[in-house]
Amino acid sequence: MAEPTRATRSTRVQIATYNTNLQGNAGLPQDLVDWLTPTLRTASTVDPPDIVAVGFQELLPLHLAFTGQSRHVVDSRNQLILKEVQAHGEGDYTLVARSVNVGVALLVYARDEGIGRRITDVQTSWTGCGPLWMGNKGAVAVRFRVKAKEEGEADEVFTFVSVHLTAHSHNLAQRLHDYIHIVRTLLFPSFASKASPGPDTIYDSTHLFFFGDLNFRLIQKAGLSYSDIQEKANSPEGRRELARLDELSTEMQNGTVCNGLHEGDFSSFKPTYKYLLNSETEYSPKRAPAWTDRILFSTASDSPTATTSNIKPVIYTSVPSYTTSDHKPVVAILDVPSPLPVSECAFPVLAAPPSYLQPATLPNISRYTGKVCAWMIGWVWCVFRFIGMGRAGVGIGNVIIGVSAWTWWRKAPA
Repeated sequence: MAEPTRATRSTRVQIATYNTNLQGNAGLPQDLVDWLTPTLRTASTVDPPDIVAVGFQELLPLHLAFTGQSRHVVDSRNQLILKEVQAHGEGDYTLVARSVNVGVALLVYARDEGIGRRITDVQTSWTGCGPLWMGNKGAVAVRFRVKAKEEGEADEVFTFVSVHLTAHSHNLAQRLHDYIHIVRTLLFPSFASKASPGPDTIYDSTHLFFFGDLNFRLIQKAGLSYSDIQEKANSPEGRRELARLDELSTEMQNGTVCNGLHEGDFSSFKPTYKYLLNSETEYSPKRAPAWTDRILFSTASDSPTATTSNIKPVIYTSVPSYTTSDHKPVVAILDVPSPLPVSECAFPVLAAPPSYLQPATLPNISRYTGKVCAWMIGWVWCVFRFIGMGRAGVGIGNVIIGVSAWTWWRKAPA
């Protein structure tokens, strides 16, 4: 099938997501070109993206991330990513916005020549769904309006969400709950021209991109061992068989998560987790391989009952050459359809989600409870690590010994 041209599509979007396995403070020693510019490995004729969104999860060890140090890492990443995007993306790009909460981060760039000049009403949001609503698990988002290019076309609203859901095979129910919590609390101020009252959710978008370490695993089938999964992961036919056991696909079909979203063919690449460090191909024996890292999307012209989207994946793949994490980065290039005609609405939006995904009544209670708890725990954790010369357990032991010695000295006879 012929590749869509700029005349038949509105926007080309590139999404990249990477769980760094807490290595953000160590820098990225590997070449970013493999990850951020996959077009170089496919065909020189592929158009550069109009928008580039880069999501990270597990940027830093938790004691540093809880105290807000991830923002400094994102600052350094921004300069590095922008340099690579501009070197290989044909023209200048500008950072539209970034959003960071604990170890989850998102940076969104736009091409200056074209869509970058029409971006307005930029908004960011964050929420946590870890213990006590802390942000070790949760989501961050960037949202903006793109003004219509031609008379008679509607404005468009793009929403990008970087996500990290609860881990481990036995926590499927918690992952489903995480998704509900994120949709209900990852809110935005309503655009002034929107008719309905109240805050906007991620579904109040013309185009929605939902990606990150979603942590969904493979359904454990009787008689299918870890070694069987690893063997099947090495062949296209075996991966298609494993894809039928994918939790996320199953739950999406059941309507329990990621309502209305779609995905490219993830079985075209090997499961992205859990690899041995410094290895391109070997999985850890501690976990069954799974496609935990995913990129989902939807657009306003999609039918609620359709199994495919009008957003067309040009590329959807992982990058095995990155070996400093137990995850592999995932990247997609997506062609977004042309804008819809102007209607009564200020901009076209996705089909309304189920009623249980409506905005929470008091979302800031959970958001700021999690923020404060994370900040307090983070600094106490840092103090114990300082006392313990880099080891929190040793620090706690030193404090106990010190307090015990002081108590004994106070009670000892003169």
